[in-house]
Amino acid sequence: MIDDIEFVEQVWWFTSRSAGIVAWILLSLSVIAGMSISHRRVGSRRTAGVLPAGWPLDLHRFSSSLALVFLAIHLVALVPDNFVHFSWAELFIPLQSSWQPWAVAWGIVAFWLVLAVEISSLLRHRLSHRVWRVIHTASFAVWIAATVHLLMAGTDASHPVFRIAQIVVIALVVALMLVRITRLVANRSGRTNSSARSRALTIEEAVDIDEVDARKGREFSA
Repeated sequence: MIDDIEFVEQVWWFTSRSAGIVAWILLSLSVIAGMSISHRRVGSRRTAGVLPAGWPLDLHRFSSSLALVFLAIHLVALVPDNFVHFSWAELFIPLQSSWQPWAVAWGIVAFWLVLAVEISSLLRHRLSHRVWRVIHTASFAVWIAATVHLLMAGTDASHPVFRIAQIVVIALVVALMLVRITRLVANRSGRTNSSARSRALTIEEAVDIDEVDARKGREFSA
């Protein structure tokens, strides 16, 4: 009976905790799907006929939108909670919370960043591609801030099962980030080498033209 009363009294705290975990999982899924879009293996013959075309993009959009819903539940459930007693200002202004201010601040930063990313996605057709891409790149910062918030403030972060899930997800995201960075560096290096080869070819062609003109001038004078 006492346990039932304690559960009812802390139902908002449990709701916020569970919603926060689901939001982080969905956000991680969105980041993984988003990075996999640029990888050539996605949509290859292995997935052809099994998954619909463009599934990584659909998964990326759906999981990011759903993550925002659970993030809202995570925040709203903290207001009526009588365990920590958060005010609205403490939920949206960094370092205003008296309970683990720095840990909460990382979560607030993640919230504002993910909100900016979602708004930019809704206004994508009204924004230039360059502006949209710069804002959308903040998805990496959102995931990093949310992960730091989870590790610092998450009361369930130390659970053995969830700890294994964290290690797997973090390792996968970091691996995909490294692959993406490596490809970007390789592409830039390739473009630089291609540009250098083009300039060298242009110089060689110019030298050949000068030699031909000089030969024609000697033949004409003879």
